[in-house]
Amino acid sequence: MFDMMGMMGKMKELQAKMKEAQDNLKNITVEAEAGAGMVKAKANGQRKLLSIEIDPTLLKADNAEMISDLVVAAVNKAMDEAGEKGQEELKKQTSGMMPNIPGLDLSNFGL
Repeated sequence: MFDMMGMMGKMKELQAKMKEAQDNLKNITVEAEAGAGMVKAKANGQRKLLSIEIDPTLLKADNAEMISDLVVAAVNKAMDEAGEKGQEELKKQTSGMMPNIPGLDLSNFGL
């Protein structure tokens, strides 16, 4: 017999775990660099950009296009790494609570 109340309880438990995991994503930080470390970008597990560091030697010359390219590259790397770490954290937090469904993408749950 199907236990609707038990399933509803599991869903509420899963929702609470997912909320907790999503809240914890802000504590995960990653840093990526471009141009041999001349530009660094830091992001968190919620894919929010936290900071950008640009080596002062880049700012002395007429390097606007290169700086732009390096910033984009560093930010994209940081966002990719943040997304991966965030998904790992969500999977860890909800381990055993969700059915193993092929193709289930946890990125739809707040990443």
